[in-house]
Amino acid sequence: MKIGIAFDLKPDGPLPPGAPDDWHEEFDAPVTIRAIGDVLRGLGHDVRELGNGRPLLEALLRDPPDFVFNFAEGTGTSRSREARVPAVCEMLGIPYTGSDPLALAVALEKDLTRRLALDAGVMVPAGLTLSPPRAAYDGDFAEFPPLLAEAGLTLPVIAKPVFEGSSKGVRNRCLIEKPEDFGPTVAFLWNNYHQTVLVEEFIAGDEVTVGIVGNDPPRVLGVMRIVPKTATDRFVYSLEVKRDYQNHVEYECPARLPADILREVEAAALTVYDALGCRDVARLDFRIRDGLPYFIETNPLPGLNPETSDLVILARLMNVSHAELVGMIFAAAAERYGIK
Repeated sequence: MKIGIAFDLKPDGPLPPGAPDDWHEEFDAPVTIRAIGDVLRGLGHDVRELGNGRPLLEALLRDPPDFVFNFAEGTGTSRSREARVPAVCEMLGIPYTGSDPLALAVALEKDLTRRLALDAGVMVPAGLTLSPPRAAYDGDFAEFPPLLAEAGLTLPVIAKPVFEGSSKGVRNRCLIEKPEDFGPTVAFLWNNYHQTVLVEEFIAGDEVTVGIVGNDPPRVLGVMRIVPKTATDRFVYSLEVKRDYQNHVEYECPARLPADILREVEAAALTVYDALGCRDVARLDFRIRDGLPYFIETNPLPGLNPETSDLVILARLMNVSHAELVGMIFAAAAERYGIK
């Protein structure tokens, strides 16, 4: 089979003027693209790299592949950017891995996803959204603290851009514990990421991520707990932590949690996976407080770096190799389309 790989390559060179240092955090390194290509070639397929954007469109029109293995994130700050490649594939009638455009667009928008999860009966942290002004905020922040009381929130809270992935914008400073830090933190996110900010109550407790693969029915690959090496009740799995994870956290999979809590987390993850219409693969994040799982977000385009991506680490701890994981994702998609 002729398979094209859709991806966004992390560019070399300087960032755009004024961009934060995580502007390209979602994009992939060459090692990830090579590793996925090698797995598919090892399965006997003819593999081509399509990239994304105009090169991908031109390649699909010039010589369409039989199948697209998609892990392209999309450029810019559009909240539907992850849906572009699936939408094009559907328009051209080309089968592809992963979720459809609607699921990808909704999952990227954290507030829409949490509302959907809540409607499906899954607990979410209390929160509010704050839309950015037309121009960069330059006020005195006096109007911010009352917003928390109006929304029924008390400190600490955590603020994050509403449609970013790979922890873009989720920095250590986003955990807000003092009223005077609330306004400056939100304004920082507005000015750097140019989008609505989601503010949620901080759920003090275990951070876990759930890997799901397959369809009809999907199955839980594993539940992984992210354990800070320095014990704290204010742990945030921030970008600073992820960039230096070996010094900050340990990964525990299967998570050493009571069996009833694990069942609750798995059930909640499968509920959200189904409610969103995810396909083939996803990773879902939760915080656990007083034995109860609170849904945080879904990633239906989880990273597949062979060494550092959370889903790959989770799989490895469950004795599933990177090659096996990629093969499982491809096999699930092929089965959906009735392709042997």
